[in-house]
Amino acid sequence: MRTSECRTGRGRSGGFTLIQLLVVIAIIAVLIALLLPAVQAAREAARRSQCVNNLKQVALAAHNYESTHQCFPLSCNAGCIGGSCTNNLGGAWGSWSPQAQMLNYMEQNALYQATNFSLLSQGDQSWGGSYGNVMPNSTVVKTRIASFLCPSSPLPQGNFANVSYGGVSFPVPGNNYFASVGSSWGFAGTWTNSPNGLFRYRGNPIAIRDVTDGTSNTVAFGEWRIGDGDNNRYSPQDIVNVGNGTNLGGGTGQDTASANMPFGGGTLATYVLACKTTWATTGNAPGGSQTVQRSTIGGYWAPGYFSHTLGNVLLPPNPPTPNCISCGGCGDNDGPGIFGLSSFHPGGANVAFGDGSVKFIKNSTNLQTMWAIGSRNGNDVVSADSY
Repeated sequence: MRTSECRTGRGRSGGFTLIQLLVVIAIIAVLIALLLPAVQAAREAARRSQCVNNLKQVALAAHNYESTHQCFPLSCNAGCIGGSCTNNLGGAWGSWSPQAQMLNYMEQNALYQATNFSLLSQGDQSWGGSYGNVMPNSTVVKTRIASFLCPSSPLPQGNFANVSYGGVSFPVPGNNYFASVGSSWGFAGTWTNSPNGLFRYRGNPIAIRDVTDGTSNTVAFGEWRIGDGDNNRYSPQDIVNVGNGTNLGGGTGQDTASANMPFGGGTLATYVLACKTTWATTGNAPGGSQTVQRSTIGGYWAPGYFSHTLGNVLLPPNPPTPNCISCGGCGDNDGPGIFGLSSFHPGGANVAFGDGSVKFIKNSTNLQTMWAIGSRNGNDVVSADSY
């Protein structure tokens, strides 16, 4: 009797059948598939929010700098600090960036105090060379600053171009936020038609009083993708060198009325086409020379020139064409070109306007609007719903 009862009891205690188990697994898989995009979207929203906060912090630092010095960084004294320009600090190559000059307004005072601004921001005097292994500013220029990095962007790749200290190379620190020179090819205030943004080197200082379009209508800082450091593989944020003076005039003074957008008529389209053609024919070949293709954009935050810390507002974000430069044999990107907005955010990129507000610029924004928000003094009237 007991044996029968035990057998009967075991018979009544059933489990899942194979079909039921498969159904449950299928339901769980569907729920995960539905939930995963929501989780990813929430994470991207959080990263984008942090990116916005970073840009706002950078823009407010520029405001505080302007309030103290009555001019925006870089334009105040040709890229040097203390009123004394030595070691060619007034030139593009070796000048200190707006980002570097604003460090003490961004809770980076210790780094600011450790910087020797009387030496070049990049090159022999910072990274060795004539100073051997001393490298006076190496601790500063190699420091990775979280406020200059967008969380949606992969961390910077690659090492300093020509640097080793005791046989050890330094990883590039990275910079996702460029200071805008405006809707301009170049960044020097001594050329015929000076850059029309908030930042430039040389020329008269730029202050809020010079932003006649209004600080709320003028881009101060923009977002871009950092290069992957691989010159043998094309990425959308790569830089293509179309050669000295190509479609921009000649020499280094290409910031002229005939070339500077939006005054150049069809010049921009011609230049972009030349850039794209150059890459298609030579730049994307395996083992392509750095002379043609460069993957260095946003590598550093210290040097005050194009591709590292300065950019322009000529094209909408994430264009289908690469960044471009016109430079004959230059080892870095201290020449005129297109270094514009890009990001890993879907649909566009963030910018900080001169009043400290941060807004999202869509990929579909038209050229006239881009040129208008890039310029500080073009008498432009721009509606917020146009971008």
